Amino acid sequence: MKIRFATIEDTKNILNIYSQYFDTAITFEYEVPSLDEFKQRIISISEDYPYIVLEDNDNILGYAYAHRFKERDAYGWGAELTIYMDKKAHSKGYGKKLYSALIDLLKLQDVKTVYACVTSANELSKKFHEILGFKKCADFKNAGFKFGKWYGITWYELSVNEYDNNPAPVKSVQNLDKVQVDKIFSSYTN
Repeated sequence: MKIRFATIEDTKNILNIYSQYFDTAITFEYEVPSLDEFKQRIISISEDYPYIVLEDNDNILGYAYAHRFKERDAYGWGAELTIYMDKKAHSKGYGKKLYSALIDLLKLQDVKTVYACVTSANELSKKFHEILGFKKCADFKNAGFKFGKWYGITWYELSVNEYDNNPAPVKSVQNLDKVQVDKIFSSYTN
């Protein structure tokens, strides 16, 4: 088992995992994105933030990524996280390993706070984030409409670095030390 950065060659496998959630209100997208659209998402996110996969015997069991929380300058030290696991890989501790590796990469980038948005239909994700130390910071009622029903969202936050008065800019994932990155990846799979 290993954790590594996603490549565009992984797009089909990652999209197959994501497509498992379209019959639920866990994702608020209505249509499964095309392969090309999804590939562009991976490329765009990977320019500055981690997009990682957990695989076992060349079989991707899940993926996680982060992106900038909001665009305005003052938000530059926050990142929003996303994780999707193959439904066959649920409740085996794999998601915790993958998400923890993602958070550790963000710490190296000098991100200060990580956020997660969970739909009201996803009780397992709420518990997952709370187990990892995230705190609920906001509830929005009736934020999304899918399958003839309104769903709320809950935002969670976790502080991952010190808040100093002269914060260094967040580093691009492309500029992280490879040795440190490899150490993070191997620490969750050995």
